[in-house]
Amino acid sequence: MNQLAVRLVNALFLAGQILVHILSGRIHRHNLLEQMAFVGPSSLVISLITAAFVGMVFTIQVAREFIYFGATTAVGGVLAIALARELAPVLTAVVVAGRVGSAFAAEIGTMRVTEQIDALQMLKTDPVDYLVTPRVVACSLMLPILTIFSLLMGMAGGLFIADTLYDISRRIFLESIKNFLQPWDLMAALLKSAVFGALIAIIGCNWGLTTTGGAKGVGQSTTAAVVISLLAIFIANFFLSWLMFQGTGSVVLE
Repeated sequence: MNQLAVRLVNALFLAGQILVHILSGRIHRHNLLEQMAFVGPSSLVISLITAAFVGMVFTIQVAREFIYFGATTAVGGVLAIALARELAPVLTAVVVAGRVGSAFAAEIGTMRVTEQIDALQMLKTDPVDYLVTPRVVACSLMLPILTIFSLLMGMAGGLFIADTLYDISRRIFLESIKNFLQPWDLMAALLKSAVFGALIAIIGCNWGLTTTGGAKGVGQSTTAAVVISLLAIFIANFFLSWLMFQGTGSVVLE
């Protein structure tokens, strides 16, 4: 428990260092582009598959109940709101945490135990500047893009199920999305995704930098980084949702 607390404090200090580096413009562009390719295009397929099936499952669960209550015209809109506000950003972040966060922790952890990071410091190269900052920026930039693609794929999956299983016309489904989904819902999805991306990268890199104990330590750090990243995503999602959507109101246009 003490080790976890120390690592969490280190993560806070690391986040501060990264912010200073970003504000000062100290970003290795080659590393940034390389990490953006790793986080974005390489994670796209699995994110789209996940979103498509989530959209289909959500539609199956909701459509029959809405049809029973005579609210067929609300199926598409409710799906769009659920995807934009919660499902797309959170599930995309979970996928990226499992794939990218673990890779960051394993890669940097291996560099730590094999003394490659010490070699960088001997060469007067700041590991945070060279290794961590590009990864954090890449995750914060690419995760919102992945979320938008996931949102579109989730709605496409829901549209397919609504049309084929429940005979809800595409026009009604799309009109419902248009009526329910607001620009702020999309902005909220992008903001959440950027925060989640930063959390994933900071936690993965920090757990890698603080790795000890050889190969066994790398494995433990990788597992812990994923677990802590998931917890951070869910906790941050609660507070972001509370800030963005608290209060009463209706999403239906008058």
